[in-house]
Amino acid sequence: MVSHSGLITVMQRAARKAAPRIRRDFGEVEQLQVSRKGPADFVSMADKRAEQTLVEELRHARPDWGFHLEEGGTIEGDPSKPRWIIDPIDGTSNFLHGIPHFSMSIAVQEPKLGGAGGWGDVTQGLVYQPLTDESFWAEKGRGSWLNERRLRVSSRRDLADTLIATGIPYFGHGDLGRFNRILNAVSPYVAGIRRFGSAALDLAWVAAGRFDGFWEEDLQMWDIAAGILLVREAGGFVTDFRGADKALETGQVLAANDQIHSKLHKLVANSLRG
Repeated sequence: MVSHSGLITVMQRAARKAAPRIRRDFGEVEQLQVSRKGPADFVSMADKRAEQTLVEELRHARPDWGFHLEEGGTIEGDPSKPRWIIDPIDGTSNFLHGIPHFSMSIAVQEPKLGGAGGWGDVTQGLVYQPLTDESFWAEKGRGSWLNERRLRVSSRRDLADTLIATGIPYFGHGDLGRFNRILNAVSPYVAGIRRFGSAALDLAWVAAGRFDGFWEEDLQMWDIAAGILLVREAGGFVTDFRGADKALETGQVLAANDQIHSKLHKLVANSLRG
């Protein structure tokens, strides 16, 4: 049995408490696909119900901690204590269309040291796929894991062998011109590019070596907080597009092993300068 802190147990218990309802709701969405109204309103309620369950479970375990939530905004707690960062369904568009690829993301963020206010490091992260019961989790300094198996990022060194994940701008979100410049710069050098629709799972799959790298921008903190820790604890590098350690703040993420990260960063940076 893998040893981990009680916080990971709390997070996994909360995710598994919310999972049965999410699975039932997903089954309902599949039936609603043929309705005239469509499932959008139903999925919005499923998102909120899942978040409520997670908040209730986590608050029971740590009643004085705050929350940073996709649906519910920021709920203040004791400023000297950590807070939870939660996305109840990352990959809502997939959920909406009956595509079985989405996840829950839960992270723990510590307050900045010295009483200066604000927030510091993410120290625990969980990305949970409720349909497959895959629990990707990490603790700072203790590595990344898939259930009971230790994770390492891909060891590939040649871009020509790599499979890279990304997110594509869509209606009202993102800059399609910037994306196309990056895509045109990266595509000729890699074996393939994938857009699966859940940034949290994309990062978890980088940590697991399923993807060799990932880039996306205009992401929210709840999309990436757990995934960034997963990649780093699996031996990978995560930066923004400038190569700075500001991915969580900027919402720009470039993740891979050390060799592939360096090569991808050069392609991305050059494309944006051009």
